[in-house]
Amino acid sequence: MAQIVQSALFFSLGLGTIMTLASNHWLLAWMGIEINTLALIPLMVQNPHPRAVEAATKYFFAQAVASALLLFATLSNSYLTGTWNIPLISHPVPSTLCILALAMKVGLAPLHTWLPEVMQALTLRTALILSTWQKLAPLFLMYQIPSTNPNLFLTLGLLSIIVGGLGGFNQVQLRKILAYSSIAHLGWMVLILSISPPLTLLALYTYLLISSSLFLSLMFLRTTHISSLSTSWAKVPALTAILPFILLSLGGLPPLTGFAPKWLIILEMIKENLILVAVTAILSSLLSLYYYLRIFYTATLTTPPNNPPGTLPWRLRPRYNALIPALTTTATIALLPLTPTILTYLTW
Repeated sequence: MAQIVQSALFFSLGLGTIMTLASNHWLLAWMGIEINTLALIPLMVQNPHPRAVEAATKYFFAQAVASALLLFATLSNSYLTGTWNIPLISHPVPSTLCILALAMKVGLAPLHTWLPEVMQALTLRTALILSTWQKLAPLFLMYQIPSTNPNLFLTLGLLSIIVGGLGGFNQVQLRKILAYSSIAHLGWMVLILSISPPLTLLALYTYLLISSSLFLSLMFLRTTHISSLSTSWAKVPALTAILPFILLSLGGLPPLTGFAPKWLIILEMIKENLILVAVTAILSSLLSLYYYLRIFYTATLTTPPNNPPGTLPWRLRPRYNALIPALTTTATIALLPLTPTILTYLTW
């Protein structure tokens, strides 16, 4: 029975996102987002401990406020312009309200405060869904809204990059670190959205790939705390050797896949004479690189004090199929040479 319910919830997740992606009408898009939200809440409380219930409650209230604001903005646009079409939202006030509502749904700063606390209380699988799949529908709607106020996108993006870098500094819980990493990467996507939407798609697809690879790796290692990574070399040595490359790719270092979107976004912003914004984004991304290097150092260069040399912990049989993590990890490391081809398909 539990498997049937779980399958129905995953089907609803897919149905809600596909409904939003395929709709041209604000009401249908709003319904798709609501189906998506209501399907994720039971998955959050699948293990009904108090932290999970608290996280589901916070998530519900944050999404309810954002949905109410989005519905109010679309009703106002319909009253002012006489249309429900998503690309025809032309009045500046409803457009700004829609962007702020969608920013709250995905967790952009300064509307991000619910995301780290919710991520901290979830299982790694549910946190993976929240970090990747749940971003698709709101970002697609934000992608379709005409840019009536480019400064709003620049402000939200730059603020998210700074908050995502500073927020993960003193964190030791991996899920909170990945939540702030998600905020920072969303900032890069929104920063370039009003200037070059194809680069936003490239940054989104790259983040989905690298984030999925990292979450699947942590699921294999069965760890949620940064200190427990010090025993990962004894559990899965090959994965521990590859984990630094995933982290550095998430940080955007060459010659890894994550370098491509950040480099192209910086070049495009320099072309638009936004040099100060580009420099601020680069310096803020170094903050995110710091806590990626902390995870790198703990996983590869430290030994736990309670594990004497020569004593290995049990190597548990993995509960997950290794094919998907192997494919995502390979793409995370080696897709940089294919960036021109991928960008060609996105701009076609």
